[in-house]
Amino acid sequence: MYAIVEIAGLQYKVEKDQRLYVNRLNVEAGKKVKFDRVLLIEEKGDVKVGAPVIDGAKVDATVNGEVKSDKILVFKKKRRKGYQKMNGHRQIFTSITINKITAKAPAKKAAAKATEEKEAAPKKVAAKKPAAKKATTAKKPAAKKPATKKASPKKPVAKKADK
Repeated sequence: MYAIVEIAGLQYKVEKDQRLYVNRLNVEAGKKVKFDRVLLIEEKGDVKVGAPVIDGAKVDATVNGEVKSDKILVFKKKRRKGYQKMNGHRQIFTSITINKITAKAPAKKAAAKATEEKEAAPKKVAAKKPAAKKATTAKKPAAKKPATKKASPKKPVAKKADK
C-alpha cells in the first residue's frame, strides 16, 4: 500500500515505515503529525484518486528531527575583471517516519454523506402555475419629439485673392 501525499507544498510517494526527508516543518522532534492532503492511494491493486484530495484519507507520521543537506557552493566570477565571489548554502530538512496510511473516511462522515444523498434524491418537481392574464388596456402611441437640427460639418472657407 502506498499513497501520494502533499507535504509542505511538495508531493511525495510514501509507504508504511518509510523514512522521508521533507522541507522544514515547524514541529518538535518526537511529535506526531497528520497529513490530510492525500492525492492518491493504492491498496492491493485498487487505486483511489482524489479530486483534488481524497475525503477522510490521512497519513500519520512521527518527526525524527532536523537534518542539514550537503553544502552547495555558489561561485561567481567575471573573467579579466578580478571579481570572484564564493557562497555556500545548506538546506534544512525535517526527517519523518510514516506510521500509518488511512484510506477510509470515519463512520460519522460516511453516515452523514449517505443521509445527504437520500434527502437530495426524492425531491418532487412542483406543478407549474398558469401564467397570469394580461390586462387588455390600450396603449397610447408615444408622442413625437420635435426634430433637432444636426450640425453639419463645417466646410473650409476659400481664401480671397488680394488685388
